[in-house]
Amino acid sequence: MDKKPLGIIVGIGLVIAVMAVGLSASNTDILFPQQTNEKIGLVINSPNQSTTLHELNDVYSEAADSGIGRSNVYLFWNLVEPVRGEYDWGQSDALMSFNKNNNLKVTLYFSIINGETLGPFPNWIGKPSLNSIGEDRVVSVLDEILSRYDIVDTVILAGQTESQFRFSEQNIPVYKELFNGVYEKIKEKHPDVKIGNAFALDQVLNKNLRYIVTELAIGDFVAFSYSPVDTLNEIAKTPDQAKEELQQVFDLAGDKKVGIFEISWSTSDFVLGSEIGQTEFLEKSFEFYTENESEIEFFTWYRQYDRPEGTCNVEAPTIGEDTLTVEGSGFGTSEHVVERLSHYICSAGMISNDGDPKPSWNEFKKQIKMIN
Repeated sequence: MDKKPLGIIVGIGLVIAVMAVGLSASNTDILFPQQTNEKIGLVINSPNQSTTLHELNDVYSEAADSGIGRSNVYLFWNLVEPVRGEYDWGQSDALMSFNKNNNLKVTLYFSIINGETLGPFPNWIGKPSLNSIGEDRVVSVLDEILSRYDIVDTVILAGQTESQFRFSEQNIPVYKELFNGVYEKIKEKHPDVKIGNAFALDQVLNKNLRYIVTELAIGDFVAFSYSPVDTLNEIAKTPDQAKEELQQVFDLAGDKKVGIFEISWSTSDFVLGSEIGQTEFLEKSFEFYTENESEIEFFTWYRQYDRPEGTCNVEAPTIGEDTLTVEGSGFGTSEHVVERLSHYICSAGMISNDGDPKPSWNEFKKQIKMIN
C-alpha cells in the first residue's frame, strides 16, 4: 500500500488568504547577521490550512531564527501556468519572498511525477502520458520559474518516483529520456541549478524497490524522503534503527550526492509515535548528517508545525481551488492505512498547532547551532 508523499500535503495544504501582495522576490536588501547553513533546511508551514501573509511572515521569521539556510517550496505546474504561455505568480511570489527575505535557499519540488500519479498538469495539457508530456514544455516553464527566482538552487523533478514505476518498469527508459533532455537544456540556461529525483526511502525498503532507485540515480543528486514506518504507516523503528536505514541511501545513490528532502518522526501515539522518540531521532539524524556531510547535498527536516487533527486529508486534497484526486492510485484503498498516514502527518511538526514547542524544536535549534 502506497502512502502519499509528505511534501504534497504541505504544498497543497497551504492556502494564502490574501493574494493581492506587493512583495518582491527579487529585489530585497536585508542584512542577515545570524549564521546559517545552506545545507540544513526545514519545511516551513502554518499550523492552519488557511493563513494570512502576516501570519506566514511570523512563521518564516521563527523558522529562520533556528539557523536553517533553506526550505522546500512545492510549486505545481497547474498553478504557475494555468493558460499556455501565461503565468500566474501571485502565490509563488509571496512564498518566494518569505524565503528571500529570510536569507533562505529553496529546494523546488516540481511534480512531473507525483507518486503513482503524473502532474498535476494545467488543463490545457490534459492528462498526458510520460511519452507526451513534452520536453520543451517542461523546459519552458522551469526556465520561467528559475529566471524569476534566483534563490532556487535545487530542483526535484519527480517525487516518490519509485511508486510510479513499481508496476510499470517498461516506462523507466521513457522517463530517463525525458529527464535527461530537460536536464541538459535547463543546465544550458541555469548551470548552477542542480536537478534530481526524489524517492521515499521507507517505501523503497519496505517494498524492495531498490532497483528503481539505482536505475534512476541520474542528474546531480538523488533525494529521499524518510519516515520510520512500516507498510501500515505505523512507526516500526527505534531511533537507532532508523539511523541505520538512512545509511542505505548512499548505496542506492551510487556516485551521486544524496539529498534528504523530507525527514520526519511523528509524535502521534495513534501511529506509535511520541515526543521522546521524535527528539531522539532528530538527534540521531543530525549525527547521520555530520558523519556524512561531504556526501549530502541538503538535509531538510519535515516539518515546523503540526496541523489540527483531521485536517491532513490524503484522499482528496486541494490545490488552490482545484482538487487533486487520487482515486485508483492505491492511496485510498485501505482506510486503515490512510487513517494512520493522516495522523502521522498532522503530528509530524516540532511545534504543536496551538504554538507550544515540542522538545524536538529546542533540540533542532541546538543541533544547528552545533553545526554552524
